Amino acid sequence: MNSSRPAPPDLRPSQDERNADAQQAAAPAPGREGVPFDDEWRRWLAENLMLDQPPDGILRAMIAAGIPAAVAARELDEARRSPYVRGAALLRERLKKREWLLAAYRKVNRLLPRSSEVERRHKLSRGEFLAEYYSTNRPVIITEMMDDWPAMTKWGVDYFDRMFGEREIELQVGRTAGDNYEIEREKYLQKMRLSDFLTRIASAGVTNDLYLTANNSSANKKALPELWDDIVQVPEYLDPRGDRAGGFFWMGPPGTITPFHHDLTNNFMAQVLGRKRVKIAPSWDLPLMGNHYHVYSRVDGRVRPPTPNPAPDEAQVLECILHPGEMLFLPIGCMHFVEGLDVSVTVSFTNFVFDNEFTSFYSTYHAV
Repeated sequence: MNSSRPAPPDLRPSQDERNADAQQAAAPAPGREGVPFDDEWRRWLAENLMLDQPPDGILRAMIAAGIPAAVAARELDEARRSPYVRGAALLRERLKKREWLLAAYRKVNRLLPRSSEVERRHKLSRGEFLAEYYSTNRPVIITEMMDDWPAMTKWGVDYFDRMFGEREIELQVGRTAGDNYEIEREKYLQKMRLSDFLTRIASAGVTNDLYLTANNSSANKKALPELWDDIVQVPEYLDPRGDRAGGFFWMGPPGTITPFHHDLTNNFMAQVLGRKRVKIAPSWDLPLMGNHYHVYSRVDGRVRPPTPNPAPDEAQVLECILHPGEMLFLPIGCMHFVEGLDVSVTVSFTNFVFDNEFTSFYSTYHAV
């Protein structure tokens, strides 16, 4: 697309976020009349028609962006009569059927009133976990399954500094410079000595500016292999075969944020040090969570309150504080937001003893 003219305005947020408690769509930037109408504009036009945007609103957006009124009206009319757009409309109706099915699941799963807190269970058996949570796609916090981990008594800032301070690690730095620090995470990658990272954590206060996350795991498993000797794979739920360092390691100061997103597998979050606040929306509420790009949501978890018993057109959001020694099961497809409340260390796992292979038939679409 020619960068000398304004890009097509994005009308999609007003549709995607209509029921997502997210920010309102920004008005299209005003443009100079005479902007050329090319295939990128035609893609934008067809996309917004498929999203059921009102034709009058589409026309106003094009004119405001600099498309001559006569050209905008002609292109809109041609798009609405196009056999390609009519063909896409048939696919849209199929997607609406799937949306209807999710809405039906949503309604059934809200028959019972729920607390805003995620349920806590003590030492669930494998069979109970499978029957009540894994197979029903429901989150749960499981307690006292990490008591035999050496990490629970050994790990801490002083221990990491003393044992591994000279090792070079990879992390994300400067995350507060942009809103899309997860989507554009490569921009924030940086390497430093672990001792320097720990020093910065100690003086950083509450910040999202530096965070060692699962996205840095490949590099850090090589830098810190001994850490995985302090982890027990919890054979009641996890398959101990294969890579002993098969999990993911997270560490950061209070204030670290992972925005609302969904995973492509079922996931365990095991909290070793510090506390984290987690907000969770069930998978059947995905259409209400502004899933605008890949696995990410436009909903701002920092301001989104828990809504355990929401209106029919509102997403249900549960909340929990995850304490050291607790494991949180995050079902596949559920949107979740994570906030560090203290200097925290978390490890996460996906190697369940149950089938957890869903990525091979996932289509890496960018927009919903």
